[in-house]
Amino acid sequence: MDFGVALFVLILVLFCLLFSGVWIGISLGITGVLGLMLFTRFPAGDVLSLVAWDCTSVATYTAVPMFIFMGNILYSSRTSEMLFMGLSTWFDRIPGKLLHSNVIACSMFAAVSGSSVATTATIGRFTLPEFEKRGYDPGLSIGSLAGAGTVGFLIPPSLIMIVYGVLVNESVGMLFIAGIIPGILLSAIFMSYIALRAIINPKVAPGITRHTWKEKFASARYLAPTFALILIVLGGIYLGWTTPTEAAVIGALCSVIISLINGTFSWQVLKDSLIGTLDTTCMVMLIVVGASVFSTTLGYLRAPARLAEAITTWGLSPYAVLAILGLFYLLLGCFFDGFSMLVMTLPITYPVMMGLGFNSLWYGIFLVIMIEAAQVTPPVGFNLFVIQNVCGRDLNFIIRACLPFVLLMFLEIIILAVWPEIVLWLPSKMK
Repeated sequence: MDFGVALFVLILVLFCLLFSGVWIGISLGITGVLGLMLFTRFPAGDVLSLVAWDCTSVATYTAVPMFIFMGNILYSSRTSEMLFMGLSTWFDRIPGKLLHSNVIACSMFAAVSGSSVATTATIGRFTLPEFEKRGYDPGLSIGSLAGAGTVGFLIPPSLIMIVYGVLVNESVGMLFIAGIIPGILLSAIFMSYIALRAIINPKVAPGITRHTWKEKFASARYLAPTFALILIVLGGIYLGWTTPTEAAVIGALCSVIISLINGTFSWQVLKDSLIGTLDTTCMVMLIVVGASVFSTTLGYLRAPARLAEAITTWGLSPYAVLAILGLFYLLLGCFFDGFSMLVMTLPITYPVMMGLGFNSLWYGIFLVIMIEAAQVTPPVGFNLFVIQNVCGRDLNFIIRACLPFVLLMFLEIIILAVWPEIVLWLPSKMK
């Protein structure tokens, strides 16, 4: 059968399964097995069993449940409240005031939880009522939370980076380090936008509260646990003292200690965290197995190589292809969650982009930012529904509030495309 027809049939089957409500992991697996049976001579059963074993026996994946457990424990502690209390005293003289602490708190909590959803829900439950009480602009409050909440994918530890690293055989530690500066830059872009809005219209962030330097330095005790956890998890990886998996175990233990110190730890919290960790880990690994089967089928059909050859004949520049790919991911974000986008497209897009000369670390960060945008892209942007659950506002209002921050994410992609050293400089210092 012609390659184009085979690829069209597989994509059609995949989308039919997805839109009929079949889980993404199962949809990918069924499509992959069907492709092996129809378009190759390889025994589908043998390939399925080998692929399932190979992709789930990777030692790096043991970091996944540990980071999830760490985030679940911190989710139930007072970490977010302490972060906000500690940061709020430092931004009283800057245009935008407490909205900046919203961004910084999300960024810091993301660095210890690794979860976009946990970051958005945990920080939002405390900050949004506070902003409403102080008369802050609700659109800017919600938009800043939505934008900063997605940084959980970019600032390590990140489950997306772990899966990407394993699927493309890239160092997870290098990916973690590569995400630090882009994550800080994205937070700085968000804060600059907030400050500009506040300068143009001071009413978006009213209030004249002033804190003394004594009060500011006294608030450091609220920030100490989070700073310590960030240094332990990321510092160990950067210095080469720990692998990402070892850092995940240490971080999980430290999260329990922080919860004990805060007085929020209990057997019920432990039970709920373990159950939540099991649920999320099983979901992630099911998707990984399905994606690996699908990827193997595409490999047997030589789909990536043939697409790369086709793109070469078009005569497009690498950055033109990147722009088209960005629009493609923006469209996918309207229908699929970020994790599904990654595992569905990576088997095809990764070989093509490597063939065009893009760096593997850089492309990983690009994908993470696109997935961040998908988290707040209607109609299925998951963070939109998390925020709606927190604040109770109309979904259309939340979408409008998030739009400027989605555009700022694309601004960051342009900056990283022009200056790829922003991504690659810090990892180069680890070699």
